[in-house]
Formats: sequence, structure tokens, C-alpha cells
Amino acid sequence: MALAPGTDRRPSMTRTIWDSSVGKKTVMAVSGIIMLLYLVVHMFGNLKIFFGPGTFDDYAHWLRTIGEPFMHYEWTLWVIRVVLVVAVVAHAVSAYQLSRRDQRARPTKYVHKRGRASYATHTMRYGGIVLALFIVWHILDLTTGTVHSGGFQEGHPYANVVDTFSTWYGNLIYIVAMLAVGLHVQHGFWSAAQTLGVGSRRRDLTLKTVANVLAVVITLGFIAVPVGVMTGLVD
Repeated sequence: MALAPGTDRRPSMTRTIWDSSVGKKTVMAVSGIIMLLYLVVHMFGNLKIFFGPGTFDDYAHWLRTIGEPFMHYEWTLWVIRVVLVVAVVAHAVSAYQLSRRDQRARPTKYVHKRGRASYATHTMRYGGIVLALFIVWHILDLTTGTVHSGGFQEGHPYANVVDTFSTWYGNLIYIVAMLAVGLHVQHGFWSAAQTLGVGSRRRDLTLKTVANVLAVVITLGFIAVPVGVMTGLVD
């Protein structure tokens, strides 16, 4: 059937890119880099807790006043939150759709699985689920105070962090999640570099080294906070 004059049913370029595996991998790579940058900044901010409640609480207040007076109170913080939510959703949707596409392309399991590839795939998949659950818990614990142990104090993040890491389960949830973050960063950084065309045989060793260093630094940087509370360095 001929199309009516002026009618164009061809998919848009954006839809065409999104529907392709390369497009989804690119979305995963870009959104992953956005989240990685946030993790690095967030880690450094968290480490301010070792300088005492005044410094840490002032830092938390500063986050809400970034851009003033041009931006109203918390506007910049909400912009950051929206960007992060979009990045997380885009990352998760792309990962899920690529996984489903891969399963449809290979309906029967291989007799001999490639150990390394299988390990990386399972680590990213289940690590992503762990991180998604952790993000929900983390927000309910230290942002809204819904599941916070003890008395949640609005505007006193230092005291709230100490409360959380004064419980065994708060430490366990956080440390397990940060180990998952480290594994995710280790594999994800190198994978993103390959997707974006940065990787090559000559650069592989450097990229893998950077990925390993980033994973270790980020993991230890985040875990330092609950360890500091447990050891009494932060109280």
C-alpha cells in the first residue's frame, strides 16, 4: 500500500540508534561514565566526615546552595539528581535489553562456557541488581530517614551517618554494596572504553590498570566511612 503524500513512516535516527546493539552499548557507556564521575565526587565528599561534624554538615549544606543566588536553594542538587536518575534508568534498561537480545540470539547454552566472559557477565548483572536495591535503601536511610535506625535528624547528616554505621546491618549492607560497586567499575570502565572506541591492543594494559586502580580507590574510599565509625575515628 502506498503511503499518503507527506507521510513518512521511517523510524527517526534516534530510534534507529537506540534499537541497535551498538546504540544501546553506547548509552550504557555514556551513562556509566556519568555515574562514575558522580561516584568519585561523592566519595571525596564523604571523606570530609573525618574532619568532624562541622565540616561535614557544612559540606552537606553547601551542596544545597550551589549556584545561588542564580539557582534557588536545592535547584542545582535536584538537577544533579535528575541527571543521575536518567543515567541509572538508561543504564539499567540498556543492560536488560542487551541481555535479552543476547539470550534470544543464543537460545541454547554452550556446552563449554567461556569462564572469564561468563564471570564478568554474571558479576555485572547481579552486581547491578545489588546496587539498585542499595540505592533505594540508601535514599530511604540517609535522605528521607524512612528506614533510618535511631532518630533521624533533618539537617544533621554527620549524626545520621554515625547512627547508620553504628549498627551491624548498616555496615554489612553498605560494605557489600561498595564491593559490588568496585567490581562494577572494574569491568564497566574497560568495557565503556571499548564501546567508545578508546580501547586498542596498545592501550588495553593501561585501561585495565586504570580500571583496577579506580575500582580499588572508590571501594576503599567509600568503605573508609563505616570503618571509621566502627573503629571510633568518627563518632
